[in-house]
Amino acid sequence: MRKNIFNILTIATVFSVLIISCTDDFVERPVEYSIDSENYFNSKSEYESALIGAYDLLQTTFVNVLMGEFASDNTVCGGNSPTDVPGYQQVDDMIHTPVNSEIKKSWDWMFAGVQRSNYILEFKDNIEFEGKNQIIAEARFLRAYYHFELVKWFGAIPMNGDKRFAPGDETTIPRSPETEVYASIIEDLIFASENLDVYPSQTGRATKGAALALLGKAYLYEASYSENVWNNGSNSIEKYKLAAAKLQEVINSQTYSLVADFDEIFEMDGENGVESVFEIQYTDVEGGSYGYMQAIEGNVAVGFAGPNSYEGPFFTAGNNFNLPTQKIVDAFEADDLRKEVTILDMDAWVAEHPEVTYTKQNEHTGYFNRKYIPRKRSENAAADLKLTNPNNYRAIRYSDVLLMAAEAYSKSGNDSKALDYLNEVRDRAFGDQDHRITFTGSNLYNAILAERRVEFAGEGLRFFDLVRTGRAAQEIDGFTPNKNEVFPIPLEEIQFSNGNWAQNQNY
Repeated sequence: MRKNIFNILTIATVFSVLIISCTDDFVERPVEYSIDSENYFNSKSEYESALIGAYDLLQTTFVNVLMGEFASDNTVCGGNSPTDVPGYQQVDDMIHTPVNSEIKKSWDWMFAGVQRSNYILEFKDNIEFEGKNQIIAEARFLRAYYHFELVKWFGAIPMNGDKRFAPGDETTIPRSPETEVYASIIEDLIFASENLDVYPSQTGRATKGAALALLGKAYLYEASYSENVWNNGSNSIEKYKLAAAKLQEVINSQTYSLVADFDEIFEMDGENGVESVFEIQYTDVEGGSYGYMQAIEGNVAVGFAGPNSYEGPFFTAGNNFNLPTQKIVDAFEADDLRKEVTILDMDAWVAEHPEVTYTKQNEHTGYFNRKYIPRKRSENAAADLKLTNPNNYRAIRYSDVLLMAAEAYSKSGNDSKALDYLNEVRDRAFGDQDHRITFTGSNLYNAILAERRVEFAGEGLRFFDLVRTGRAAQEIDGFTPNKNEVFPIPLEEIQFSNGNWAQNQNY
């Protein structure tokens, strides 16, 4: 069992073994026991197994992390050539269309997560057993997580309540508007936050704190999208207040804290630490294939971000994607301890380690995303090493909770609270209290957004922070307003819907 719960699980049809004879009794022999998708859920262990299957799709969010970063102004796509993964290159250049295999992967894999979560919820009333509410709460957390990824990327999406989608539903079930999607996410997370345990029964499972943090994030995103993107007249101030309240619950719980050493977070010893509110688990004990990436157990985003043909200490080779720009390098203030943890300046590294060799490839900037590039590993690691990196993705860090709370308080008129949480993050970043912010009003809000950029550089959040705050067009080259705020629905899905789903605006 890898990192306790994340074995790949496929719910298979199981039939009893029939003893074949030479008589006609063979064809009349009854099937003593069978399991299929419609008569599964007859024991707690079957619910648990299905839940592991729902967790498993979290690993595929690596594609969202990669594209969420180089769609922004933090990184360029890179790759080993100008035609290496064209779908990524198009997103980087903001010329993506409904025909894009990487965008389609995000759509397919996130909906697969929704489908597996709904599989449990569709049969939630089959039997009763001790601990069932915890399983249902985890399933609803996971569905909310996948829906949140989908609404960020695609805007309005189809939803089917607690039922799985069936073939043909795409022609009758409409795309629910963003406000309805957020309402569903919020309802799921309220239930999850009221029913999940404070501490996980196994490493990697959702907790009360994770549900509250994602709930606060959902309120915050809905408020900022309402204010800056949708212009739908909803009361964003009330949503900011709700975000602040839920994030404050996480803070008040005292379950999480900032680690003293920022570098510690992203190393193996720092996985699932006190700063990790929710973390996606990966392992290197099972191999993978470029042709079947949804089944890979390693963190593909890590292998893709490594230097091509690297030989030397500490790191290993990768595929040269997600290269930091000079713009993000320059965004760090002097004396910011996070810079060296976030940015690997390859020229400086080679000067320090003359034995290092690597091959410069497409769009070489001289920098690599140090948080998520391959580290040296044990001899037990499975090949291909570029696909089997065990580095977990820190999906929600406590510093994110603090900065989201700061933003929500700033937007709802409580500058004092906003300053407290902003400066708590900055104290760790600089190792002292000499760099504290004293701004108020819009200057404080701008400082919070600037802090988010450097705190989470390389973690896939930048594009959506720019979009939801209405700043994407001024920061991202090629960004087209009233179009690129969301990504196109894959062409195949539009075709399958037979006119039921309209394409996103201007695609």
